[in-house]
Amino acid sequence: MSLHAFKESLKPCSTTQQPPSSNSFLLDSHFPTQIPRIPPKSSLSQQIRRLQDSPLSISPPPRPQRDAKCNNDEEEDEGNLVVKKANLGPPKLTPFQFDHTGPFQPLLLSSHGEIPVTQVPSSINCRLLEHQRVGVKFLYGLYKNNHGGILGDDMGLGKTIQTIAFLAAIFGKDGESMLSGNWENKRDPVLIICPTSVIHNWESEFSKWSNFSVSIYHGTNRDLIYDKLQADGVEILITSFDTFRIHGSSLLDIKWNVVIADEAHRLKNEKSKLYKACLEIKTPRRYGLTGTVMQNKIMELFNIFDWVAPGSLGSREHFRDFYDEPLKHGQRSSAPDRFVKIADERKQHLVAVLRKYMLRRTKEETIGHLMMGKEDNIVFCAMSDVQKRVYTRMLQLPEIQCLINKDMDCSCGSPLKQVECCKRIVPDGIIWAYLHKDNPDGCDSCPFCLVLPCLVKLQQISNHLELIKPNPKDDPDKQNKDAEFAAAVFGPDIDLVGGNTQNESFMGLSDVKHCGKMRALEKLLFSWISHGDKVLLFSYSVRMLDILEKFLIRKGYCFSRLDGSTPTNLRQSLVDDFNKSPSKQKRHVVVFRFLAAGSLEELVYTRQVYKQQLSNIAVSGNMEKRYFEGVQDCKEFQGELFGICNLFRDLSDKLFTSEIIEMHEVHKTEKQGSINLSEETCSLVSESETRLCTQPVRAATSNPELEDLGIVYAHRNEDVVNFGPGTQEKIDTGISSGDSLSMPNISSIPQRKKPDCVPKKQKVTLIDERKRTQYRYIAQFMGMGELAFSKWLLSATPLEREKVLLDYKKKKKILNG
Repeated sequence: MSLHAFKESLKPCSTTQQPPSSNSFLLDSHFPTQIPRIPPKSSLSQQIRRLQDSPLSISPPPRPQRDAKCNNDEEEDEGNLVVKKANLGPPKLTPFQFDHTGPFQPLLLSSHGEIPVTQVPSSINCRLLEHQRVGVKFLYGLYKNNHGGILGDDMGLGKTIQTIAFLAAIFGKDGESMLSGNWENKRDPVLIICPTSVIHNWESEFSKWSNFSVSIYHGTNRDLIYDKLQADGVEILITSFDTFRIHGSSLLDIKWNVVIADEAHRLKNEKSKLYKACLEIKTPRRYGLTGTVMQNKIMELFNIFDWVAPGSLGSREHFRDFYDEPLKHGQRSSAPDRFVKIADERKQHLVAVLRKYMLRRTKEETIGHLMMGKEDNIVFCAMSDVQKRVYTRMLQLPEIQCLINKDMDCSCGSPLKQVECCKRIVPDGIIWAYLHKDNPDGCDSCPFCLVLPCLVKLQQISNHLELIKPNPKDDPDKQNKDAEFAAAVFGPDIDLVGGNTQNESFMGLSDVKHCGKMRALEKLLFSWISHGDKVLLFSYSVRMLDILEKFLIRKGYCFSRLDGSTPTNLRQSLVDDFNKSPSKQKRHVVVFRFLAAGSLEELVYTRQVYKQQLSNIAVSGNMEKRYFEGVQDCKEFQGELFGICNLFRDLSDKLFTSEIIEMHEVHKTEKQGSINLSEETCSLVSESETRLCTQPVRAATSNPELEDLGIVYAHRNEDVVNFGPGTQEKIDTGISSGDSLSMPNISSIPQRKKPDCVPKKQKVTLIDERKRTQYRYIAQFMGMGELAFSKWLLSATPLEREKVLLDYKKKKKILNG
């Protein structure tokens, strides 16, 4: 997709506005008059037009009084800069209201004529939204058939409220359950396991919505609560994941009516102590509440479902072979048609199975009409020249070179790989030496113990060069190490960046010339503030907030700062002051997520897109564009995404993300007679079931306006990942009384042998020898053997492959001329 097309296609979508995070700035323009404006149709292009109409001298407005809270204690965690901009204008929609959304009458859950009658009390039902009533019915449908399941609604749709309403119905609260004869309305207790941070929220919600006997199994009073539980004095027991993992063994002899795991994605790892402890709970019904049932891998989906509904997805091996592998390989950009067809069949079958045990709704589907819109834009900012040089020097450090070359033959002549022989440790490396200062022979994880520290340093360089300098709050030993590291990567630029120690100069820290993200922010922020917009600046890094604070002071902007050091009793007042205008919380929100182009952040983002796509495919049955050649957890197809070599790849001279996205458009024309490298020269590619397209790629359209902003490329996230409703929305979510949780019936879809689902190298008998010879010639032209060239080919970008082919043809033409 070209930048021109992107600019023309930006339009608002309807999702909710998010509250400010703990590390953020809240900026208010305080202009005397506001011009009413409707939400923008084209966010990024609008900013450009504003800048064209505004003087770019960026002279600050009159400096009003500021309110800043400085951080002295919070732990540093470097991350990306995110900007949220709330556009002023008359609200189009009515405010969100939960109270009294329905008639004051009970919600009948049991079948007509069924005794006892099960219903949600009128006092609760009258306050439920329609989608919440559907959720309560879903939970009860599972309950009456002794099934477990997952309520997978988006955050903010009231999973807690739906759960309490469901429990109030099955416990017959408020005297509204019509009991017959001497039927005893006695129930075993309910166990709720949740993060520590929401324990008291659960307790508070129970007190607001019903009259349960609620106890908290947490802290020093655990023994007293256990005695009360044994004496049948507890209906609802709430505990945290950590408490249950450590002290939950005493609760395993209790027979629970229902067990509920809030934020059930915490149970994604089957090898964790928490997961194993939760498997020991005695109950016929386990329920999970989560808006992200799958975060990283499809196998996480199996782990959660195998806890709430054991056996619902078959055995682990069956799920991996029948669903996981086909879905991943069918999503490859060059997957053969039969792989894509099998993946589509398995996807539909998986969604059909999941619908029996999971109800998944999005805000757009349920309360979208009650909310203002939100746009999520990904903006790739050009790093400054000095940032690029420092980033490149970082990649040349011995630690990273050791990781990149780990699988090469050892230079000592041993048949072992470098990682198994002489290059397992890096005694001349600054980072390695610090990590192993007490163990010069290295650790059991060497050299892979270097991966995370090196990634952190690359991320710091991508955000701001000051972040890799020593932090005065650290111990002297670490400060010395960081100073030595900074000197090594700054090299000849050390004077340009103010030395290898923390810059104490206000003017130096507030200057934007050496930081690509801040150069873009400077111009965009001037436009937003001058047009009366309110702006929230987010960063995971406290040190980055310190730099932003100095920048805002220098520009004369009014702001408030909210981070981990802000007293709890002041946080809400800061937010309220920011939202003091009459249109409080009724604004269209535009999010700009700043990423450093050509850095590790691009690769991390594309991996996030990959994982979002897999989640949409497996959970919702969505159709997703096939951008990537890489396959997660498959060494044979690491492609452009996976493996250590990709993590530490130099992307500074590439348009990595834009090439991948625009390559998808090229793939659409493959079947129209296009010729690519695999057809002309690559017989080995046919052997590995891969067709690598090397069509000329339309690079991101050169745009002087974007270049002036310091933006290399930008797109809307929803244009890349399908956020629309999936197959599951169209399927009935109820469970009939005759349904069972036995092994899913897969006979309706022909089962194929594993080689059909997982590509393996195999000998191809009908090979054009001319293609094999041509492939060998290109490998020789590259100075590589055929095997080495094939590995390079699988990891190279389309533009790199195209360049090699063109250079080879030019040389061949010269030799033949």
